[in-house]
Amino acid sequence: MSPRKAAVLRGREDERDLRGHLIATAEQMMAEQGSTGLTVRAIARAAGVADGVLYNHFTDKEELLAAALRAHVDGVQRELGPLPDAGVGEVETNLRSYLSRGLELHRAVVPVFAGLLAHPAVLARFAESNQGEQDWRDRLGNYLHAERDLGRLAPDAQVDAAVAMLVGVCHDNVLSALLAGHPVAAAPSVDAVVVAVLDGIGARAVSAPGRNPPTPG
Repeated sequence: MSPRKAAVLRGREDERDLRGHLIATAEQMMAEQGSTGLTVRAIARAAGVADGVLYNHFTDKEELLAAALRAHVDGVQRELGPLPDAGVGEVETNLRSYLSRGLELHRAVVPVFAGLLAHPAVLARFAESNQGEQDWRDRLGNYLHAERDLGRLAPDAQVDAAVAMLVGVCHDNVLSALLAGHPVAAAPSVDAVVVAVLDGIGARAVSAPGRNPPTPG
C-alpha cells in the first residue's frame, strides 16, 4: 500500500488498514533511507497524516518502529525464496545457497538494525514480535542438523559451531563494509567459505566432488 493513499484511507477504511498503512510507510522509509533519525513527524508526513494520528494506533514511537522492523525483516526473508531441504541435492551446493541467501538478508537488514542500536526498546519489542516463524539462522541450523542425522555430514559434526561461523561471515561482510564506508575488497567468496566449513564437518567416508580423499594415517 502506497503511503500516498493515506488521504483515501481516512474515513473510508477501518482502523486496522490505517495502522497497516503507517507500518508500511515506516518500513518503506527504513528500507530506503535507514532507521537513523527516523522521527514520528517524518513518518506522519510520509504517510499523509497528522502527527497525533500515530498515537491512536501505537502506544509510542518504539512500538511503531518495532512493527516496521518486523515487517521489513519478514518481507526480505520472503523475497529470498525457498531454501533447500535436507537430503535433496548436494550438501555443498545447498550450503552455498543458504550462505548466499544469508548474505542477501544481512545486507538488507543489518544497516537498519545498526541505526537502532541506540534504541534498545525498539529491538526488545522487535524480538517479542516474532510470531513463531523461523528466521534464516534457525532454518540453517535445522538444515545442518537434519543432514547430520541423515549421515550426509560427519556424525560428530559440530553443527552449531558451523552455524555460528556462517552467521559470522554474514555479519563480517556487512558490518565491515558499514564501518569502512565501502565494500570489503578481501571478503571470502561463498565457495571458499563453504569449502572451509565442510572440510571440518563433511562426512569422512565419502570425499566430496572436487576434493581429494583423506590420506590414510
